[in-house]
Amino acid sequence: MTDPNSSRLHHAPNPWALTPLVVFLLSYLVVSIIAGDFYKMPITVAFVVSSVVAIAISKGGKLSNRIEQFCRGAANSNIMLMVLIFILAGAFAQTAKAMGAVDATVNLAMSILPGNLLAAGIFLAACFISISVGTSVGTIVALAPVAVGIADKTGMPDALMLGVVVSGAMFGDNLSFISDTTIVATRTQGCNMNDKFKVNIRIALPIAILTGIIYVLIGSGVGSGYETGPIEWVKVLPYLVVLITAICGVNVMMVLIVGIILSGIVGLLTGGFDIWGWNASMGLGISNMGELIIVTLLAGGMLEMIRYNGGIDWIILKLTSRIRSSKGAELSIAALISFANLCTANNTIALIMAGPIAKDIADRFKIDPRRSASLLDIFSCFVQGIIPYGAQLLMAAGLGHVSPIEIMQYLYYPYLLGVGALLAIAFNYPRKYAGLNLLNK
Repeated sequence: MTDPNSSRLHHAPNPWALTPLVVFLLSYLVVSIIAGDFYKMPITVAFVVSSVVAIAISKGGKLSNRIEQFCRGAANSNIMLMVLIFILAGAFAQTAKAMGAVDATVNLAMSILPGNLLAAGIFLAACFISISVGTSVGTIVALAPVAVGIADKTGMPDALMLGVVVSGAMFGDNLSFISDTTIVATRTQGCNMNDKFKVNIRIALPIAILTGIIYVLIGSGVGSGYETGPIEWVKVLPYLVVLITAICGVNVMMVLIVGIILSGIVGLLTGGFDIWGWNASMGLGISNMGELIIVTLLAGGMLEMIRYNGGIDWIILKLTSRIRSSKGAELSIAALISFANLCTANNTIALIMAGPIAKDIADRFKIDPRRSASLLDIFSCFVQGIIPYGAQLLMAAGLGHVSPIEIMQYLYYPYLLGVGALLAIAFNYPRKYAGLNLLNK
């Protein structure tokens, strides 16, 4: 059903429509700075306040009409699909963790490399785990204690090993098919995950290889003090199946359902949990996605009000007024998502807010949706991986009892990823997806 108000009213570009966004930044970012803690102000509260403002100042007529317009944005089909995927991703991640898949994967990754390549081994393990589970924070939680223990036994700086973990975690956060950022980036740009992956991997993989070489050079000659446990291959199987099926282009919801079922079966057969433990794991995983789901709905409604009142058109007008090429448009998309991420300290939220605007820019300058989705995800992960007040660095610093600033000097992958992405824009790489190449549907 179409919005009757939308059919009658055409609101011109209007900077005042951005007021809800300004209110959000003030209520979340500024308050957090004043409090000295970027997690002091719940992001859900900030979005509730900005959503109320969005409804209050809207030009939609009666209050009931404005609320309906907000709800229409929150219940957008793309938003609801993201919610469903978030639910399944949470259930899979927690089920796999509960049955011991993370520990098994760590042991496998650490067993295939010699002891003098520990830094590179941890990086590889973090890359594999994060691309399998789709969460950088979860990867850091799993590997940071191991990394610190290795550092203590080998004499390597704790901050170095934590930087290795964060770097590998951001690799998977950027590329994983079940990562929040991948889901949001592809849904907002209107492309398939496997198509975005093909573009993304061409930029990210060379950077990851270069980063691995750097860690090899740093860690060479260091003896190993870490002994891996037995490799339980069967517990690695769910991650491998999810990764392979996702790369093959299987629908992401089907991939996650298969992963949940397979993780549950493995957990039951190996004694990781009983049927009730399986249910509890799925329930906990779904509950853990609650805040993200709430934020997604509120952000969808707020952005719809901003769009409806001409705010997004005004931003696009300003961003594109001096753009004369698709290359300039790509740089504007990079700047847009980077700024949003700096302000929110959450790459998923930044993508939810910036994605629709980036889509409009991409459409206007005929940028391939696969490329715009890739650029959005890359620059969001680049910024998220280096800001000292982001969840990733705060988590690593807390587990390692070091300052986030100390870790920042060892974040080779995020830094190189940002540089590599700028070079990819400058030289139209990969050329197949650059310029005027549109997605063939």
